[in-house]
Amino acid sequence: MQTISGDVQVHFHYDVHFTTDLFAPANLTFRDVVLAGSREARRPLRVLFVVDQDVERCRPVCGAIEAYFKRHADTLALAGTPLLLPGGEAVKNSPVHVDAIRRAVNDTGLDRHSYLAVIGGGALLDVGGFAAATAHRGIRLLRIPTTTLSQNDSGVGVKNGINSFGKKNFTGTFAPPWAVLNDLRFLETLPGREWRAGIAEAVKVALIKDAAFFEQIEDSVSALAARDLAAMGRINHRCAELHVQHICRGGDPFEMGSSRPLDFGHWSAHKLEQLTHYHLRHGEAVAIGLALDVVYSHLQGWLGADDVHRVCGVLAGVGFALYDPALDSPEIFRGLREFREHLGGELTIQMLRRIGEGFNVHEIDEDLMRRSIGYLKTLVLRADNDRVSASEYTKEALATA
Repeated sequence: MQTISGDVQVHFHYDVHFTTDLFAPANLTFRDVVLAGSREARRPLRVLFVVDQDVERCRPVCGAIEAYFKRHADTLALAGTPLLLPGGEAVKNSPVHVDAIRRAVNDTGLDRHSYLAVIGGGALLDVGGFAAATAHRGIRLLRIPTTTLSQNDSGVGVKNGINSFGKKNFTGTFAPPWAVLNDLRFLETLPGREWRAGIAEAVKVALIKDAAFFEQIEDSVSALAARDLAAMGRINHRCAELHVQHICRGGDPFEMGSSRPLDFGHWSAHKLEQLTHYHLRHGEAVAIGLALDVVYSHLQGWLGADDVHRVCGVLAGVGFALYDPALDSPEIFRGLREFREHLGGELTIQMLRRIGEGFNVHEIDEDLMRRSIGYLKTLVLRADNDRVSASEYTKEALATA
């Protein structure tokens, strides 16, 4: 046997920038990010924009982009009119929108040194990222997240994809963005459900990595519930920082192994989204998934009751429901099989030993998980009927779970 071996090493670098009024003419952040990759360009650099149509309706941005590019016409050029597409999970349920973006890339003659800039929530960023990664085998992607969830989690990662075969993110790529540009002002017009959605991911990463960050969230519950923009900005920044640190320093950025710490609470969350036909938003499903796995960790004897009390109190305190009837569907446990298939290798689920310390398990006791579901159901029903908070009832309910 004759063998030729090769070792291909590829280095990726990307920055996550935090700013306000990204397209104010005097704000040079966007211009400088684009120029950073082409210092010796002899002509203006071309950018094609994809914009969430709901963002354009609530906080018009296309006019600001046009004015910004006119101000910086010596270095920047618009590659056609911005493409307006729907946002939300539905945009990922068909390849039609990916095809629309790739068609625009083709029609405007973008090359691999041009830029595709996507403005929207996590779902549209996923679609735009998939299109960017597969057009010309990869063109430069600029993510401009407009929701709490995308600014602190999905928008700062290296995943892109759409849903296929009834499964979340079945079709996709690992491809880092050129850069991420977070503009806090986009959060001002978010509906309440979208405002709180990203808090679930912040709680998630705090629970598995940073007890001090969890305490920060805990201390900020009232401010977050009252839509304090500065408080959300602090939470978003630390959450994004922890996600990027894990992706870049965790040793497995493209998830070749079986361990997925950043998917804590997600095995059931992904299934809940599907079972509710995406009536549950991703952040809402993650909040329930976190509460479920925290309770399960306690019933297994790994996690103290006080920590369960604190976690449920924070999630309920910012406005999340901790139970949905879809949890009682026998289909919920198909989420374990689909989770393993999606990750590859053996089943690996992150659980909690204490706040700030997660660990992996490879088996789930389904009977005990059903008891955990029953606990959450009882907790919510009791809180609703007795007009007490979820955190007030947690300790009593745990004793009978």
